[in-house]
Amino acid sequence: MFTQGHRLKVALLVESSNEYSRGVLRGIRTFVKEKDEWEIYFSEQGRGVGPPPWFDRWRGDGIIARIENRQIEDAVTRKGVPVVNVSAAELSRPIPTVTASPREAVVLAVEHLLERGFRNLAYCGDILFHWSRRLEQAFRKHLGETGYSAHVFNTQPGDAADWIEEQSKLARWLKSLPKPVGLFTCLDIRGQWVLDVCRQESIRVPGEVAVLGYHNDELLCELCEPQLSSIIPNTQRAGYDAAVWLDQMMHQSKLSKQLELLPPLGIVARGSTDAIALSDAQTANAIRFIRRNACKGIGVEDVLAAVPMSRTLLERRFQKYLQRSPYEEILRLRIERVKELLITTNLQIAEIAKQAGFSGVEYLSAMFKKRVGLSPRAFRRKMGVR
Repeated sequence: MFTQGHRLKVALLVESSNEYSRGVLRGIRTFVKEKDEWEIYFSEQGRGVGPPPWFDRWRGDGIIARIENRQIEDAVTRKGVPVVNVSAAELSRPIPTVTASPREAVVLAVEHLLERGFRNLAYCGDILFHWSRRLEQAFRKHLGETGYSAHVFNTQPGDAADWIEEQSKLARWLKSLPKPVGLFTCLDIRGQWVLDVCRQESIRVPGEVAVLGYHNDELLCELCEPQLSSIIPNTQRAGYDAAVWLDQMMHQSKLSKQLELLPPLGIVARGSTDAIALSDAQTANAIRFIRRNACKGIGVEDVLAAVPMSRTLLERRFQKYLQRSPYEEILRLRIERVKELLITTNLQIAEIAKQAGFSGVEYLSAMFKKRVGLSPRAFRRKMGVR
């Protein structure tokens, strides 16, 4: 299929209307720049639509597509060329797929909400999307395994046709939930809708309902009130790996696997989950102080100065509510900040150490490797940050 000097014609059927797909496209772009053997065919398109008008006449060597409906699946398979899928939708044919792991996204979401003291946990998805249903299944399964009850919004296919009715339905469900509750949504726009309904119904966020989105569309998240916390999927890695797979297939090399499920990069915590859902006000204040100051070089003595109590009592209460010591909580938050900066910025390790409250690169590297199992640089490479 490939001969020396021949530029491979590759069609991208990936919408650019949402942050997830734009991240995938960035990953593909990185591969194209490195390889410099592809001729790209791409046009602006929306989510869930059929193939673009030019695709019927297109003749090429390979396709990367977000296959989210049967129309797209039929169109790409009719071409008879290698195809890699970058959607989590259910397919009727065995097409190699690179996408986000629903289980690992759910585990991260639940950990985030539990760490903030929430013991009532809920999920708000959208039945129109198969990947949302997979998230719901993973959410129910994970909570069942950890001993918590899952409260799930009963979304129906006709809901989207009437936003006013769906809004009322969502309001009734939110009011019925046991409070305080930590709520995970299938994507950021769903999180925005939940926040809008909470505001209209005078439900306090994050005091009564803490809301966590998915996909970390920064513009959307930061326009919410309060700003929406969100999980960061590894979209650029998905796009890059899909391009690597397609390139192998076009060069007539066999793939070692047919499915890659990528774990999320982390969470950007914003105002919508900035809560400590504990009835113990003193311990809640200590946790709040640590979360606001962990990366400023504080120690346990600073916590005791801000929230006066004996060190023994502070240690005992942290073990009761968080299952770790105050020092371990400070260190955990610093490590999480390091991960975030490694993934989302190109900062040098020395600057990251400074911003995360570590005294130097050597101390950061030692603690990071002890906790994560990798050096900061190795972690950055593993997460596909380029």
